[in-house]
Amino acid sequence: MATLQKIRTKAGLLVAIVIGVSLAAFILGDMLQGGSSMFQRNRLEIGVIDGESVQYPDFQKKVEELGEIFKQNYNTTQLDDNMWAQVREQAWQQQISEIVMGDVFDKLGIETSNEELLDMLTGANIHPIVQQIFRNPETGQFDRGAVVRFLKGMETGAVTQENKAYWLNLENQIVEERAQSKYANMVGKGLYVTKEEAETSAAAATKTVNFDYISVAQSTVADDQVTVTEQDLKEYYAANQDEYKEATSRRIEYITYAVKPSALDYADAEKWINDIKSDFEKTEDNVQFVNANSDVPFQSVWSKKEDLPENIAAWVFDENAEVGSVFGPYADGDAFTLAKLHKSEMMPDSVEARHILLPVNSQVEAMAAQALADSLKTLIESGADFAKLARENSSDQGSAVNGGDLGWFRRNMMVKPFEEAAFNNKKGEVSIVASQFGIHIIQTTERGKLTPQVQVAYLTRNVVPSTKTYQETYALASQFAGENTSREAFDAAVTEQKLAKRVANVGENDRQIAGLENARMLVKAAYEAEANDILKTTQGSPIFELGDNFVIAVLTKVTEEGVAPFDQVRARVELAATKAKKAEYLVEKLKTAMAGKSDLNALAQEMNTEVKNAANINFNSFSIPGVGLEPAVIGTVTNMPVDKLSEPISGNNGVFVVMVTSETENPVANVEAEQNRLAQTISYRAASQTFETHKEAVEIVDKRSKFY
Repeated sequence: MATLQKIRTKAGLLVAIVIGVSLAAFILGDMLQGGSSMFQRNRLEIGVIDGESVQYPDFQKKVEELGEIFKQNYNTTQLDDNMWAQVREQAWQQQISEIVMGDVFDKLGIETSNEELLDMLTGANIHPIVQQIFRNPETGQFDRGAVVRFLKGMETGAVTQENKAYWLNLENQIVEERAQSKYANMVGKGLYVTKEEAETSAAAATKTVNFDYISVAQSTVADDQVTVTEQDLKEYYAANQDEYKEATSRRIEYITYAVKPSALDYADAEKWINDIKSDFEKTEDNVQFVNANSDVPFQSVWSKKEDLPENIAAWVFDENAEVGSVFGPYADGDAFTLAKLHKSEMMPDSVEARHILLPVNSQVEAMAAQALADSLKTLIESGADFAKLARENSSDQGSAVNGGDLGWFRRNMMVKPFEEAAFNNKKGEVSIVASQFGIHIIQTTERGKLTPQVQVAYLTRNVVPSTKTYQETYALASQFAGENTSREAFDAAVTEQKLAKRVANVGENDRQIAGLENARMLVKAAYEAEANDILKTTQGSPIFELGDNFVIAVLTKVTEEGVAPFDQVRARVELAATKAKKAEYLVEKLKTAMAGKSDLNALAQEMNTEVKNAANINFNSFSIPGVGLEPAVIGTVTNMPVDKLSEPISGNNGVFVVMVTSETENPVANVEAEQNRLAQTISYRAASQTFETHKEAVEIVDKRSKFY
């Protein structure tokens, strides 16, 4: 029904994921074998949120429900792995929100009553999503009656179970959003911006300065010019713990045996294409022949000479090939191709057209739209005003306001059915064609210059590895894995055989590794192994078959969440502490050079650098153009007098000396208005920041990687 289609295409609020029934049955069957109920419960635990255990069956049920809604939103019956991963993540975040914020709402007595929900569905305060879904297409206005009819249909059974489930889930989202809004408003009302804060904020923008500066980068100081002791390192590490926080991760090193076509595979593909050439030349149905035999389906594309590959263009246009003649076979990357001239005509390179689009969301609507299209076509051909009919009937509002006019367009700019009709029409001719957008009444108003154009039917045979090639490549990987069963042996063999070793750092729920297909099984293996182990598949094999690669990997580093141990980040600490020491060295060097000087140019000459300038900087500025984020410099220049050298300033990108050359006093902002602006800003941030605060205050254990 049309209403459901609008819900699917416009609501778009939910993303979900569902795994196959067979996989779920396999996991549950394995977990439910034997043991006590407590043991079974622990094995089925997919996570713990604020002390509340989340069980796999409960979570999977939500995932499946959201997965079905996700399919409806995208009008598909299948979801790929990436979609599943996105939706699973959405389900998990919703679970966290329900548990964490549910407790908060319960303690505060925040709830959404049935009366409130009804008011948001059919009353005076209609929710924006409901307004969008039940908008009358003819008037553009919200249709309250349509909502009432839909709800009554749910009660009488006129609405399908699929549609009912979709709507109930949408209602739940509205209810949850309402509770979150109440809480955010409550928190926002409790936040206050003082007059002094507003005055300070307003004053920060009252002075704008221009200034000259020199900067000396820490990298200009040689390492042997500073001394960094062990005590310095430990003090820096202790004072900057936040810089060394790390998430849980695993580092793996691996080699790949890529399965590539052999010389024999190329020879087989070339023989196949040569053997089929005579049949291709004889066939009269090029489209069916290509679709039945080629690795690439027929492409109904009209091309000018400049649009074609050089060899095909030379054959078609320079040698005047006749329709039905065949060129090739020729090598085309990892493929062999035959090209057959399918059609050759003088065609316009562009057309000008206008259209009326009639939407179609069901079979009933399709019949009605077709009847209307026939009537409109008859009216237009009888002299009716196309522009007036387009404004009154077309659902393509972007062109309807211009009388349906689409202007000039070239080939391959419109959907195929539309393009074919527009280019095949004579000037002024009207035709009706259906596309995925609905039914179009198209009138071609002008045709561009006629040029020779062709359609070429390509018969392609891709060169792919044969079974024998797979077996030979696997044998190489198997030999390596069998001879090198420890990390030491792995590393030694890689060096000896001069193999390319790759490195990847993976999170527990990662699903991809650059360059590898379906890498999830390799990631899971990394989290089930111990450091320095050769990774194994669930069948105990050290060889992972990932796409066209056989992979052998070793776990080289295990990182758990928290502050990394000093020894583990020692190199990073040394770099940072050394940079800080060099900054101290430069500060003292600049102080010495500045003695008795008031001229920035003279100081620049002595320090072998140049004077630069920055303009229009105030206290609220984020960065200095051409330099970057330098809060210490900005804070200094906005609070110092004109024409006076500053003390050396240790910044992020070097050590600076600055001189303000001019300042401008701006009108003082209205303090009350600034107070309201700041209050509104923190009120907007209330919802997200309070949720993050509550979330950080509880322990969340994510065990999803055991199941997915």
